[in-house]
Amino acid sequence: MGQIKVTKCPIEGLYIIEPAVHGDNRGYFMETYSQRDMAEAGLNMVFVQDNQSMSVKGVLRGLHFQKEFPQGKLVRVIKGRVFDVAVDLRKDSETYGKWYGVELTEENKKQFYISEGFAHGFLVLSETAEFCYKVTDFYHPGDEGGLAWNDPEIGIEWPELVGEYKGSASSEGYALKDGTPLNLSEKDQMWLGVNDTFKF
Repeated sequence: MGQIKVTKCPIEGLYIIEPAVHGDNRGYFMETYSQRDMAEAGLNMVFVQDNQSMSVKGVLRGLHFQKEFPQGKLVRVIKGRVFDVAVDLRKDSETYGKWYGVELTEENKKQFYISEGFAHGFLVLSETAEFCYKVTDFYHPGDEGGLAWNDPEIGIEWPELVGEYKGSASSEGYALKDGTPLNLSEKDQMWLGVNDTFKF
């Protein structure tokens, strides 16, 4: 039996990855990635780049996707706590426009694999969060697209977040329940909803 447990999510193409953690009074050890265990679960992706970011409480990054060079992403949190979300953008999918979210923390050590064809974003719920992810394609400047994080058509239920949708992706009027203002980049406040972004 492998050291990594792979569980399919309700939306095809999304997986929760849970490592076996071996701990004692000195600390712990775990395998965070095993190509063999992934292959046994039917996942044969090849990662070409590792990325890491740090964000403070109330930061929401997303929803991002790649237009011409889609990436699969294996994401995890090594410090803090985030709510991580994927939105299905595969136009022929039965779950097109649907979302799935999972809390990733340094304690639960869960990872989230998001296949190509999804938008991705996360909300930081701890004072700071360090976020690591492997990707299946290199970064291509100018290839990033995005969706409004609060698009009512998608209807993501961001935990601990309060505020009222006013017709745009602006962070104005939104905050965590403890009063921490929602913090988005200027770019992330300009994205449109899924129906305006994709007109098939």
